[in-house]
Amino acid sequence: MRIAKDTVVSLSYELFDSEGDLLEKVDAPVSYLHGGYDGIFPLVEEALHGKDVGTQCSVTLQPDDAFGEYDHELVQVEARSAFPEEVTVGMQFEGGPEDADEEDFSLYTVVEINDDEVTVDSNHPLAGKTLSFNCTVTGVRQATAEELMHGHVHGDGGYVH
Repeated sequence: MRIAKDTVVSLSYELFDSEGDLLEKVDAPVSYLHGGYDGIFPLVEEALHGKDVGTQCSVTLQPDDAFGEYDHELVQVEARSAFPEEVTVGMQFEGGPEDADEEDFSLYTVVEINDDEVTVDSNHPLAGKTLSFNCTVTGVRQATAEELMHGHVHGDGGYVH
């Protein structure tokens, strides 16, 4: 079966930065719903369309094709007293404006701590980076009606409710 709209694609992948350093590698294949459901980077989806099991693919992703440009306005300095005593660099917090809905929340990473202030960054850790996405297609199947209705894969390698 070839990869087409409304198929479930399983693949193994490695993600490298522009210096060739390995950023991520999956041990077990992951699955996504193919055809514009936002389950994978659009350029990767485009490169895989029409391919079949065993296909190896390498796609270079510029920042706008992956996690966006780094936005310095997403770095904020907050009062140290607004954080738990045990806060450490690298900790992550979810939050947003006081009147925000849950979908307006961002993930903030603590990047610096001093006696009076904590600096947090809500950019994705890979924002502003050029990436190389290397993958091998390990499976292709027709999506179920339920998966199509929900817009994502269920079960092995996919979304679990």
